[in-house]
Amino acid sequence: MNKCKCYLKFCMSVVTYSAHLLLFHLQYTDKEEVVLWMNTVGPYHNRQETYKYFSLPFCVGTKKTISHYHETLGEALQGVELEFSGLDIKFKEEVMQTTYCEIELDKAKREAFVYAIKNHYWYQMYIDDLPIWGIVGEADENGEDYYLWTYKKLEIGYNGNRIVDVNLTSEGKVKLVPNTRIAMSYSVKWKRSDVKFEDRFDKYLDPSFFQHRIHWFSIFNSFMMVIFLVGLVSMILMRTLRKDYARYSKEEEMDDMDRDLGDEYGWKQVHGDVFRPSSHPLIFSSLIGSGCQIFSVSLIVIIVAMIEDLYTERGSMLSTAIFVYAATSPVNGYFGGSLYAKQGGRRWIKQMFIGAFLIPAMVCGTAFFINFIAIYYHASRAIPFGTMVAVCCICFFVILPLNLVGTILGRNLSGQPNFPCRVNAVPRPIPEKKWFMEPAVIVCLGGILPFGSIFIEMYFIFTSFWAYKIYYVYGFMMLVLVILCIVTVCVTIVCTYFLLNAEDYRWQWTSFLSAASTAVYVYMYSFYYYFFKTKMYGLFQTSFYFGYMAVFSTALGIMCGAVGYMGTSAFVRKIYTNVKID
Repeated sequence: MNKCKCYLKFCMSVVTYSAHLLLFHLQYTDKEEVVLWMNTVGPYHNRQETYKYFSLPFCVGTKKTISHYHETLGEALQGVELEFSGLDIKFKEEVMQTTYCEIELDKAKREAFVYAIKNHYWYQMYIDDLPIWGIVGEADENGEDYYLWTYKKLEIGYNGNRIVDVNLTSEGKVKLVPNTRIAMSYSVKWKRSDVKFEDRFDKYLDPSFFQHRIHWFSIFNSFMMVIFLVGLVSMILMRTLRKDYARYSKEEEMDDMDRDLGDEYGWKQVHGDVFRPSSHPLIFSSLIGSGCQIFSVSLIVIIVAMIEDLYTERGSMLSTAIFVYAATSPVNGYFGGSLYAKQGGRRWIKQMFIGAFLIPAMVCGTAFFINFIAIYYHASRAIPFGTMVAVCCICFFVILPLNLVGTILGRNLSGQPNFPCRVNAVPRPIPEKKWFMEPAVIVCLGGILPFGSIFIEMYFIFTSFWAYKIYYVYGFMMLVLVILCIVTVCVTIVCTYFLLNAEDYRWQWTSFLSAASTAVYVYMYSFYYYFFKTKMYGLFQTSFYFGYMAVFSTALGIMCGAVGYMGTSAFVRKIYTNVKID
């Protein structure tokens, strides 16, 4: 019964989120109640280490009654903790400086405020979904005396009957002295604004950062790399393949004696083994299916973000990603199930379960581990038990059935092993080759160029997530995704050609891992970013950073590996279709 309730909670959150996208924000009448929500408080340098606002000994305003607030799944997972401030604010009704409560500052409360000021705590509030930030207090130059900002001066801009701008000025610096009373006050000033309602979030964006010439240059540089790589691959492979085809045609015209005396070498010699099933086909096909799904999710979410301004809604990006991931589960089942059937796999139900739960298990496992640390810290990032059960319900009642549908379709529509070459019964021995042609070396080097095409964009994405920037240039992200896919396919095709030319037919895992090694370089870059671009500290923030960066890098690697394999598979099938085989 509880599971059903949690599943219904997810459905309602999706409906609520969809309604947010379709409907306008609240329109006010004169003197109608305007709610000031208190969200979280935490260290400035640790963006994800947040706590409930009233975990610090702030006092609450006198107004007690408030309408119910509906929380979405994305907000719950991101640790949004909206609590009513108790301040009485009405639309277009100005409030002079008014004391709304007093803090009885004993020793324990003073120590809590001093700790917050030492660690540069800031807090976040919301008015009509517009975020407002303020600092808790400050210390003097010597670091001996500490002061609390006690006066919240709100200036709210309106255009017609809608709120379009909110500004907060913190004043009233009061020294923290034990066993005293500190009066907390606020004021509200209303002003007419020319800002359009649909443009009210523009003030939070930073065009000078995201549209910097370095960003444009990196896109241009990556685009030129694509042109160079595609041209190089086309020239080398076409010329080389033309020579290979000419040599193999010449060998076909020889009699048996001349052919025995001839020097036979190259990729044609492994035609009887090149379509042999990969080792561990169950895991391999599950990875390919998951990678195809991640690519689909990335593409759809970026397109939605380009059309809709998702950054204007709290948790909307995460809610969209969860919804799209669940909806694209048939993609995972189709590609994973069809590949497993082509490779002769018989345990298709087990493959379906592994494919369906591979990514959710990785993400949930990391989240639950970090959740234990968040609970220990009493942080707002601690995921409630009900939300955990809701996510599990999504996995079992949405993702798994859709994955089953995709698996059945994949096995029946494209699960026949229609390879252009017959697979030999006995595997061909792999000859010795130079060290740089070994699969392990190819895998290590294969991710360098794909990483080089995206590492500048990684800086902007990391900064928007781990610092205080709102990412909104999703057109750039779409270009980078396309460039990444093209570079990955080109690199894996070249690597696979060299491997087959060395008469090594173990190309499936090599093509996947050489593309997936991009993730290793991204994770290494995250270490550089942590130590040289941020000032994060503490167990919670560090575990949160490296835990979720590992999840991001792994998902990126699985996606790149799937894209590389799919492109390479088409290439291998093409070249063996065009050569005459005895």
